[in-house]
Amino acid sequence: MPEQTQLGRFGKLREKYLMEHRKGLYSSMLMTGKLWTHLTEIDRQAAEMLDRMTEQQAQTMGVTEKLKAENQMVWVQQMNNIRHSAEESVLSDLIYA
Repeated sequence: MPEQTQLGRFGKLREKYLMEHRKGLYSSMLMTGKLWTHLTEIDRQAAEMLDRMTEQQAQTMGVTEKLKAENQMVWVQQMNNIRHSAEESVLSDLIYA
């Protein structure tokens, strides 16, 4: 698949999951030509979900630009925690479902 080089991180993870754990579904989608569409849609949805969740959690926890200006290390630490938490949710809800 030459288009595969354009597939994002989440699309690649989904493809790997399907190949290793859902072989029948992977083969079926590949044979019917639906695999690429599925992978690109999952990639798009996952990226949007990650951005949305990160932004919502940052607002909820009070991680703002003001905090970034006042204490950059604390801001980075909290944003990393938020991002990792959001990624776990995306992976469990979309990629490995």
